[in-house]
Amino acid sequence: MNFFMEKREKTYTHSGEEYTRTEYRPRLGRIILCGAAALIVLGTALSSFTVVGAGHTGVVSTFGQVSENVLQEGFHFKAPWQKVTKMDNRIVKLEVSTEAFSSDLQTVSVNLAVNYRVDTTKSYSIVKNVGTNYEDVLMTPAVNEVMKSIMASYTAEQSITNRNVISAALLEELNQKLSDSGIYVSDINIIDFDFSDVYVAAIEAKQVAEQEKLRAKIEQEQLTMEKESEAARRVIDAQAAAEVAKIEAEAAAYAGEKEAAANEKIAESLTQPLIDYYKVQQWDGKLPTVTGTDTIIRLEDGEPSKSVDGGTATE
Repeated sequence: MNFFMEKREKTYTHSGEEYTRTEYRPRLGRIILCGAAALIVLGTALSSFTVVGAGHTGVVSTFGQVSENVLQEGFHFKAPWQKVTKMDNRIVKLEVSTEAFSSDLQTVSVNLAVNYRVDTTKSYSIVKNVGTNYEDVLMTPAVNEVMKSIMASYTAEQSITNRNVISAALLEELNQKLSDSGIYVSDINIIDFDFSDVYVAAIEAKQVAEQEKLRAKIEQEQLTMEKESEAARRVIDAQAAAEVAKIEAEAAAYAGEKEAAANEKIAESLTQPLIDYYKVQQWDGKLPTVTGTDTIIRLEDGEPSKSVDGGTATE
């Protein structure tokens, strides 16, 4: 108490009597000195250790000199004059917007999402050679450069249909460019392709023309199919008619053959006496009236016939 307070006795007179009063005043110099010392001690204590969070590394620098021995996750002691720069080694997303020209000289605006991480073994190298603003110094310029180079190989229309191919090429070339610096790109997503208003209008007009062309082609194919179907139907009808005619002709020929065979059998069965018998059966019993000489009576085809040589004959 006496170290921080100064004791003083003050004498005064009141009503002819002397009185002594003790007063205590703070020793401001000592208080300030001790406070400053306490602050120095506290600051020294707090600056003698550091905590590296999960997914981070600590890069230690002593009076500006960067150490290659980085601090891993956890609690670490250090000298008060040492500075620890904490680097995030987790996967980080960087969004980049850039413009490039296609092979047909169309302006293409591209929005990208680049997922990357810093190699733990190269954290000290980035702090030493680039600093903590490595996204602005390394990442963004590299993405712009590689994107412009790749887009120059594709037309504006091809860039839309080959989005996955462009992403894969961009990923490969970025890793080749940034791996020596200790940055590894794990994934790239092309969020959007945007074109000029003139080109968009041209694409829409082309799509309308292609749709009209496709519609006309479908109608033509449908008409062709209908004509082919009609022609095929006529061929089938003609073939059916020919087949019917053939069958009828074969049936008629078969019937004629049967009739001829029957007639042949009848002819073979007829004998001269049988023929004479049928002739007699057909005779009506009337004899002809004949005048003259050399008269011959013949029975032909079932009818009596008269032949008179040198005279006339009447029935």
